[in-house]
Amino acid sequence: MSVLSGKNILLGVSGGIAAYKTAFLVRLLVKAKASVKVVMTESAKDFITPLTLSTLSKNPVLSSFTDDEDENAVWNNHVELGLWADLMIIAPATANTLSKMCHGTADNLLLATYLSAKCPVFFAPAMDLDMYKHPSSQESFRKLQEFGNIMIPAGSGELASGLSGPGRMAEPEDIVSFVSEHLLTGMPLYGKRVLITAGPTYEAIDPVRFIGNHSSGRMGFALAGEAAKLGAHVVLITGPTHLQLDHDQVNIIRVVSAADMYDAVHDNFESSDIAILSAAVSDYRPKHAADKKIKKKADALHIELEPTKDILVSLGEAKKNQFLAGFALETDNALENAKSKLRRKNLDAIVLNTLEDEGAGFGKLTNKITFIDREMREKAFALKAKEAVAQDIFHEINQRLLSK
Repeated sequence: MSVLSGKNILLGVSGGIAAYKTAFLVRLLVKAKASVKVVMTESAKDFITPLTLSTLSKNPVLSSFTDDEDENAVWNNHVELGLWADLMIIAPATANTLSKMCHGTADNLLLATYLSAKCPVFFAPAMDLDMYKHPSSQESFRKLQEFGNIMIPAGSGELASGLSGPGRMAEPEDIVSFVSEHLLTGMPLYGKRVLITAGPTYEAIDPVRFIGNHSSGRMGFALAGEAAKLGAHVVLITGPTHLQLDHDQVNIIRVVSAADMYDAVHDNFESSDIAILSAAVSDYRPKHAADKKIKKKADALHIELEPTKDILVSLGEAKKNQFLAGFALETDNALENAKSKLRRKNLDAIVLNTLEDEGAGFGKLTNKITFIDREMREKAFALKAKEAVAQDIFHEINQRLLSK
């Protein structure tokens, strides 16, 4: 998954030789799970067919206001197209099209749609060397950016004329990267590194048995997904779980035991800005794990346990400027126990949930939390899906980061 996932992207294709690259661009956008519609000028059809782009985008390609072959056809509404789009990319953007964009000339569907768009508009210039360097083209670049459009820098190299220099359209991969990075820069956690822990830990009794708990990891995975949506680079350290999270901004590290998680967390904590430890880490482990399966020989089996290292305590001692949050799953004296844990472990916040609340706790799709900060201010939330709970948690954290 990428930041483009779920976005409605309108691709405007004007008539330049670089239009052939739009087949690759559409494919990359669709692969990023964006919905893509294409508007092209009549001259763009000389370089790539509407059939190619409609097949790749899985949407009809539009090039005129009406279908001249069907007198009963409904007109192609440029206003609706402009409102549908979350962002618009004009690639290739020829000198002719750029000049018309500057002066509000709406003599084709692409330009009329551009003038109707309320979303961010990116343009990727594509023209020969002398056209690119001409003062009128340079003025178009300047003016369009003053309007609030975003220019995707042209590449430099061999051009269709045989000349070499700036003017070639950015490669499709570079366009997707540029747009993605630009969208991320406007997000509240852009440039932040977020560390999340999730799931249970398993402490070996022997090669086939372990001490564990019922944590599914869903809360931690929801937190990681939300942090990525907010623009952060995320390290998700998870105990054993079947859950998956495919996102360009998320690096998943899978561990098994509390000791494994301790080491992985400390390897990544120093470079983090925010750490949220939602994993249900085992408090105890067998002091001696058998190297072979223990056979059933008696009615009772006694296993000597020893405490695991407390990850939250160790981070509370090591933290510098990080915002450190933990989770507290309680069954009695919930608020009192959560606040005590917050103080003892030097946390900036703790997220309380209790098994006394129906629909909260391990293995559920929902959770009901109370967010408590280091000033002991409490904010209780209603029962919600864990994805919505993750949004609430980051909203509270962001408020406190902004007030620093």
